[in-house]
Amino acid sequence: MSAALAPEDRELLLRLLALPTAGPLETRPAGPRPRLHEAQLLYARALAGIGFRTVHHAPAGPADLDRPDVPAPVREAASDPAFLDCQPSLVARLGPDLPAGRTVMFNVHLDTVAGELPVGFDGEVFRGRGAVDAKGPAVALLAGLREARRRNPAVGRDVAVLVQAVSGEEGGALGTLGTRPLVERGHTGRLNVFCEPTRMRFLPRSTAAMTARVSVRGQDAVDDRPHTGHNASVLLGFLAQHLGRALERHAAAGAVCVAGLHTGTLHNKVYGSGSLLLNLSYADPAAGRLLERALAEALDEGLDVFAKDFAGTALLGRTAADARALTRLEWRKRGLPVLDDRDPWGHALLRRAGIEPWPQEEPSFTCDAIWMSGVPGACTVVLGPGDLAANNAHAEGEFVRVAELDGFADAVARIVTAFAEERNTGA
Repeated sequence: MSAALAPEDRELLLRLLALPTAGPLETRPAGPRPRLHEAQLLYARALAGIGFRTVHHAPAGPADLDRPDVPAPVREAASDPAFLDCQPSLVARLGPDLPAGRTVMFNVHLDTVAGELPVGFDGEVFRGRGAVDAKGPAVALLAGLREARRRNPAVGRDVAVLVQAVSGEEGGALGTLGTRPLVERGHTGRLNVFCEPTRMRFLPRSTAAMTARVSVRGQDAVDDRPHTGHNASVLLGFLAQHLGRALERHAAAGAVCVAGLHTGTLHNKVYGSGSLLLNLSYADPAAGRLLERALAEALDEGLDVFAKDFAGTALLGRTAADARALTRLEWRKRGLPVLDDRDPWGHALLRRAGIEPWPQEEPSFTCDAIWMSGVPGACTVVLGPGDLAANNAHAEGEFVRVAELDGFADAVARIVTAFAEERNTGA
């Protein structure tokens, strides 16, 4: 018998999809307060229905964010106590307080990106923000754990299961206020599965990302005298295309995202100030350091080319002359770890459970699994239904097929029962 979503699971998913849970970093500056606590309570009740007990339900504390590798936007936002208060994380346990060696942990995030979408289910497809990333997988996880208990009574008796339902995965927080504090408090297992869309292939790698901001601080001008000011729009636009081209050769090692160019909204003003954001992912620390140097060098080169190309021009001569003095590179996020799991035991167990590996040649992506890097005695993988791009995660029209969720539920049941069987044979 295969695991599948029960009618109550489908109802729960629709209720979760209807709750706006985009975190403050996604909805700033004045977005609605996320209803993450409410969503986690619904989820905790469903977990309790299959025997789980809540062992933690609280936000991170200020001390958790007082670190240099916490992204600057997170540290800045946390000066308001409400920022952390509205983003709790939940941990629930099935079974006794067994050591990590006899525990399997699943991590799923209930926060989403911004942008409310119509919620619906037509009998085959769930639609709504979080359908595939990651409320749908969270509910499928419940169905799989329920089935695992039915298949093997050792689950929850001789082996334990932990579920982390976290906040702070989206918005650039990268788990620093959700997953990392839970990992550091020991809420982990011998096998750790992060529920993200992977087309049902286990991914033992996760990139990290760093964010750079190129800012220009110059003098504004009126449209009748545009040459008297500094034109940040033209300067930053020029740098955006220059950086996009210069960093092209590094795209194979991760992802280079040139984004967030902003100066202003009016047509009749020269904006002297503005900023350009870049998000750069990397698969290993050395590649990250290489990207840092490459960006600094490309920016330096771009400023030289801009100054030369526009020197003495009527509209942009002043901007060209002062470009280097006006422009600053600031790192808003960097120094995060990467996951590169090579645990042969865990990979073999997943294969025995019928889970195929992610192709070595296919690039990985960034998620909270990075915080399991270096945890001793732990195998960590990313696994889930659907595909980030094909299922429109982070985009309009996000969806997931119920068949995809059923497939993930059955995979969870197979993994947990395989874990229980192996632990009970002393392997």
